[in-house]
Amino acid sequence: MIGIVVVSHSPALAQAAVDLALEMVGDSPPPIAIAAGAGAGVIGTDATKVASAIDEVSSPDGVLVFMDLGSAVLSATMALEFLLTKHDVRLSAAPFVEGIIAGVVLAAAGAGLDEVERETHEAMDAKRGQLGRPPLDRSTADAPPETAGEVSMGEISIEERLINPDGLHSRPAAAIVKAVSTFDARVTISVVTSGKGPVSASSLFGIMSLGAKEGDVICISASGPQATAAVAELGAMATEGFGELSDAS
Repeated sequence: MIGIVVVSHSPALAQAAVDLALEMVGDSPPPIAIAAGAGAGVIGTDATKVASAIDEVSSPDGVLVFMDLGSAVLSATMALEFLLTKHDVRLSAAPFVEGIIAGVVLAAAGAGLDEVERETHEAMDAKRGQLGRPPLDRSTADAPPETAGEVSMGEISIEERLINPDGLHSRPAAAIVKAVSTFDARVTISVVTSGKGPVSASSLFGIMSLGAKEGDVICISASGPQATAAVAELGAMATEGFGELSDAS
């Protein structure tokens, strides 16, 4: 499981962002370390603290580092010179809060460093979609290895009506990503009602970008060795509100 490091000028801001992300993953979070503040209550960042945080969560799976403002980027860059670890460490250009949430959810689901880094870079697309703005242009080098719209041979699909009062927002989306990670299958989700999608069910912000609301009909499709089991699991989750309604009862 990859490690996550959060670099911020404010310990309170960093902790709040991490706490929000941890609400999405339950009892199996990835290793997370916070390097925030410049010591003695001073707002700022410290490269040596960042380096220590990276070493703390480093493993052969790698480390992804999130930063809030410009000098945090400078401190994280300087920290790379002080590291003891020889494992892969990457500095993410993702938006701070959205990136941390996506990184924690995907890392907890067992995604590799390349996939987590790619997904966090796309973290603003869901918000842009909700505001009616197009996704940011990206080079083909940043594109995932498979296009979500491709149709695979032997694909299995079901349709379910959403009963979640707030639709497919962050919490049910995180539940979907976590569930999909347990199957050897390629799973996509589309919204029959609006015609949006399909998007990869392994993409937290891809799911959120669909803008699926309560009452919308979604189509869950899968291909691969465990396609049937994956579709059945997500279908059952949909009928139960992806865990939200049972939590509220």
